Amino acid sequence: MAENADEGVLRSKRAATRYQILVGIAERQPAVSQREIADDIGITAQAVSDYLQGLIEEGYVRSPGRGRYEVTKEGVDWLIGRTDELREFVTHVSEDVIGQVEIETAIATAEIDEGDAVSLSMRDGVLRATPGTAGSTTAVAVTGTEAGGDVGVTDFEGVLDYELGRVTAVSIPRVQDGGSRAVASATIRDHAADCDLVATAGTEALVAARDADLVPDVRFGTPQAVSEAAVRGLDVLLLVVADELSTHLDRLREHNVNYEVVDIVE
Repeated sequence: MAENADEGVLRSKRAATRYQILVGIAERQPAVSQREIADDIGITAQAVSDYLQGLIEEGYVRSPGRGRYEVTKEGVDWLIGRTDELREFVTHVSEDVIGQVEIETAIATAEIDEGDAVSLSMRDGVLRATPGTAGSTTAVAVTGTEAGGDVGVTDFEGVLDYELGRVTAVSIPRVQDGGSRAVASATIRDHAADCDLVATAGTEALVAARDADLVPDVRFGTPQAVSEAAVRGLDVLLLVVADELSTHLDRLREHNVNYEVVDIVE
């Protein structure tokens, strides 16, 4: 049965076997023992012979004599392409998968040495690590630091116990619809008093904050930043221009963040 030459070795057992056979030939050429290749990759010598016949027909291998095989330029090109595919996959796993899930960063509440057991807590939206195992969530430090420094932690046990924050969203009209002049500054100040931080999204929202004598903690309040703050336990006052409100709310719903939209247009 003919095989798609572009089929990846990660998606096809047949392509993976062809890859291994070509590597085996390249390592041993020109004198190649089919039995040795078969033993290396765990298939029969007859199966190697069948694969070799197909590789010769497709121009990836040539046979100048009995028991003599060589990988052609086309075969080398195919190997290079498949090797690049494998390299990209390994990089993805090591950097994007393993690298993201094994180590978190916390702020040390006291001096911590590498290898110490620590307890984890969430305060002011930041993960904290305290020496010892008195808390409900524990981990192991993979770096050392002084009090107030950043420390890497792994081997988590338990569930981090803290309350999610909530978002109070205030829609600010675009300038052509009245802009910051259309909202009540005193009401904005009242809502800010009940929140941990103020985020603005859009120029009209920034001006509305300043009119209310507020200095935004986050001037460029992207949906990701606002939802992350709430997920980490902070109550957020979001001043957002009207046509960006729905994007923020979609993000909050995705992350199960509680929110309230308040109307303060005068």
